Amino acid sequence: MPGSRLQENTNIMISKYSSSRTLKDNILLGSITAFIAGMVNVAAFMIFFSFASNVTGYYAILAAEIVKGNLYEVAVVFAWIFLFFLGSFISNLIIINVANTRTYLAHALPVFLEIVCIASVGIYGSYFYQETLNETEILLAVLLFAMGLQNGFTASISNFAVKTTHLTGATTDIAILFSMFTQKQYRDNKELRGKAILIFSIMVSYVAGAVASGFVHGFLGFRLFFLVCLLLLVVALYDGSRIRVLKYLLIERKKRELVNN
Repeated sequence: MPGSRLQENTNIMISKYSSSRTLKDNILLGSITAFIAGMVNVAAFMIFFSFASNVTGYYAILAAEIVKGNLYEVAVVFAWIFLFFLGSFISNLIIINVANTRTYLAHALPVFLEIVCIASVGIYGSYFYQETLNETEILLAVLLFAMGLQNGFTASISNFAVKTTHLTGATTDIAILFSMFTQKQYRDNKELRGKAILIFSIMVSYVAGAVASGFVHGFLGFRLFFLVCLLLLVVALYDGSRIRVLKYLLIERKKRELVNN
């Protein structure tokens, strides 16, 4: 198939699946989605004083609230954790059920769902937010669901090579790899070097997104989430537009070859 050959010879962000993905594909996907996760996490922290791109700390908070007997807080924190889980669950559910017939659609749907969630937070925050506790809890829940969608999506299509909403595992992995690189046999291993480059690019992109969000939040406020949605549109539409351009160039080249012959 011409489309398949084009994908094999082109850097693709979301259309390829699992073992068919190259290191460049994963770096491209990991870098931009980690940048997005960094932006969302810092924006949530500055607006809601809570993190939104991972749930590691919320497990500790859940345990603390259980010990204190604060049933309402237990329910809220459990709901946040569950929504992150649900987002990842839905992403993979879509991918494994649709990818056999429509790979690009299966991979793009979780991104569009994430856009809807983040855009809804931006709209509500910009025009209706009254800074009540209930509003904050609900908006944070929506963001956690969105980040669950993103983490589930990137992990699913990359065979768990790309996880971009938190850096705890990435920090551990890069530390282990750096310790391995103290020996020449591991430094010469191309696969290990590629893995280190991927993880490091994710870490740098996450921090870059977080810093950018911190600077931009001061004059955009909730509208910062609209900027995040634009970046997600790039993720969703990049492959389709790139493949169409390449198909057009291929057709034009064949036409010129026919004319010359």
